[in-house]
Amino acid sequence: MFVNHSSPGYTKTGKALLKLRLINQRADFSFALFSGGLSDPKLVAVSNSIAFANPKAPLYPRLAQGKSWNEMTVTWTSGYHIDEATPFVEWGLKGELTVRSPAGTLTIDRNSLCGSPARTVGWRDPGFIHTSFLKDLWPNSEYTYKLGHRLSNGFFIFSKTYSFRSSPYPGQDSLQRVVIFGDMGKAERDGSNEYSNYQPASLNTTDTLVKDLKNIDLVFHIGDITYANGYISQWDQFTAQIEPIASTVPYMIASGNHERDWPNSGSFYDTPDSGGECGVLAETMFYVPAENRAKFWYPTDFGMFHFCVADTEHDWREGSEQYKFIEQCLASVDRRKQPWLIFAAHRVVGYSSNNWYGQEGTFEEPMGRESLQKLWQKYKVDIAIYGHVHNYERTCPVYQSQCVRAEKDHYSGVVNGTIHVVAGGGGSHLSPFSQLIPKWSLVRDHDYGFVKLTAFNHSSLLFEYKRSSDGSVHDSFTISRDYRDVLACVHDGCEPTTAAL
Repeated sequence: MFVNHSSPGYTKTGKALLKLRLINQRADFSFALFSGGLSDPKLVAVSNSIAFANPKAPLYPRLAQGKSWNEMTVTWTSGYHIDEATPFVEWGLKGELTVRSPAGTLTIDRNSLCGSPARTVGWRDPGFIHTSFLKDLWPNSEYTYKLGHRLSNGFFIFSKTYSFRSSPYPGQDSLQRVVIFGDMGKAERDGSNEYSNYQPASLNTTDTLVKDLKNIDLVFHIGDITYANGYISQWDQFTAQIEPIASTVPYMIASGNHERDWPNSGSFYDTPDSGGECGVLAETMFYVPAENRAKFWYPTDFGMFHFCVADTEHDWREGSEQYKFIEQCLASVDRRKQPWLIFAAHRVVGYSSNNWYGQEGTFEEPMGRESLQKLWQKYKVDIAIYGHVHNYERTCPVYQSQCVRAEKDHYSGVVNGTIHVVAGGGGSHLSPFSQLIPKWSLVRDHDYGFVKLTAFNHSSLLFEYKRSSDGSVHDSFTISRDYRDVLACVHDGCEPTTAAL
């Protein structure tokens, strides 16, 4: 933070005022004053230390769906090692008796990370990460909970009380609302900022979601979560920023290049984008219902929705382990109960007219849709949603680069193609579009925003794209259909038949 921004006359008066917002990161803080700007910084003075009343307190709860529909997981951060305090969650139906569920504890050390800066100048002790599993929930019911630690001396430390609404039963016919976006990152609320100001709109997205939280049931942040890039303290900053959201509705994440990629670490892309984190922070700080959290692909159900979340930082091509998962995930859904089938991933393995994809001539992540498009078609995926490209774009229902429907605002009848959506404008710097607009590209917006899906019942779905600046709707369409429309035979999407009687 620069003094001349808040006190432009400081050179004449000799006085200046800076206001800085601190979050609990399990340690004391001091402030350093420099002269010379960024080009030639010289330390002038260091303040006295400032301490939190309880630097080890349980903080920043993150809800996530469990592996079954009636399970909610609660993950949080504290400074308590299991040798000095036992973690748990005290919870129950609102207004009724509570119970306590134990929590497991994980942490991270430098040796579990892959490179610099995560192992060097970016290293900071992340504290202890606790996760508790709240099971056998009643469907669509309101629960209260608070984070707890039982100290070795018998005393208890509690957080404030939070609340959430449990998932509807799979196939339950009720109003269900899901928000999806990628590439949000974090920012400072006090006016200070990172040197590059890389995520200028992250607070807009966060605050717009908080304002409308009563109309949101589930959130997917599909990759490029914090942009910590190896500076570990920024995970605390991010979890503090999203606490109003993640403590109230499940906050599901996908793996992006800025979480996972590092040379010679098993990532599909041999880039240094994670800053040496190589997936360890994302896998530990957030729970996802994956069989192996180092392989960040998983299915999850929410009422009438079935989601298949892929990990584009691992191989997805035909014959790979992940390809087998994707097909199994798409094939397993009962479309009579869960008519709305959604595929989500970080990189655009579908369609995007982003500038660099246009320069490559593919309009996709290289090798992106070649293997997957036959699965989307065979299993009649309604919508595929991606991040990575920092803008918004929607295609027509498309198969093999050809529009299969002429409509733009409303679709009904058989599912003969998948609508592909780029929703990577969560907060990071915007990406330019190609000057060439492919025929399959219906709507493009060079702005920040997020997608909202609203299922009214088994036959009616509303899609909205909202800008982060004010929550206004800048694109929308509806889908209306019956179960027989999902069953209907379409090109490369027919079940085998026989002429035998």
